[in-house]
Amino acid sequence: MKMTQKVALATAVSAIFASSMAFAAPSEAPDAFIKRISDQMLAQLNQNKGQLSNPAVINRLVSQNVQPYVDEQGFTRLVLGQYATSQYTTAAQRAQFTTNFRDSIVRTYSRGISQYSSEGYTLRPYRNTNAQYPVVVMDFRTGGGNRIPIAFQLTDINNQWKIRNINVSGIDLALTFRDQFRNTVQQNGGDVGKAIASFKPNADVVKKK
Repeated sequence: MKMTQKVALATAVSAIFASSMAFAAPSEAPDAFIKRISDQMLAQLNQNKGQLSNPAVINRLVSQNVQPYVDEQGFTRLVLGQYATSQYTTAAQRAQFTTNFRDSIVRTYSRGISQYSSEGYTLRPYRNTNAQYPVVVMDFRTGGGNRIPIAFQLTDINNQWKIRNINVSGIDLALTFRDQFRNTVQQNGGDVGKAIASFKPNADVVKKK
């Protein structure tokens, strides 16, 4: 498996790890939350291991365990950056960007999941700093024995933990995608509407350092 595929798999599985429980209460320690849902998701992947080349199975795993539990609005605002305000975009444009961005990321997750081959993880000790957005770090173990550090930034949405951002091998995904979107705006002559319609986040930039 190529390194970019390993990173895509790590990012995909880890995102699912951090978003697969619909009713987790934020009163639960963030690290306990991550461990519990990680173990559950690994069990689901192992159970469906022989079917991970089936797009229908992949779509089911993603739709059930990723999409409903990510803070899409928060993540979108981070990626849009300055363009997240009404000064630059309309509500309709921001909604379109959220949809396009979500669909692109889901496709990335799906490609990563299809490469799963009994990889595991190690959760690092969690230190509670009472931060508004708690961060939990794990080391994702690839089939080749490499370790990919992944940090989850969580947020409390209506008494439920959701993913606000992910950092893979020291690379902040939201900021990386923000830079990519800014470049897309420039390539479209400053036309934000055209940039929103054509933007496709490139997760392949996340490589092992």
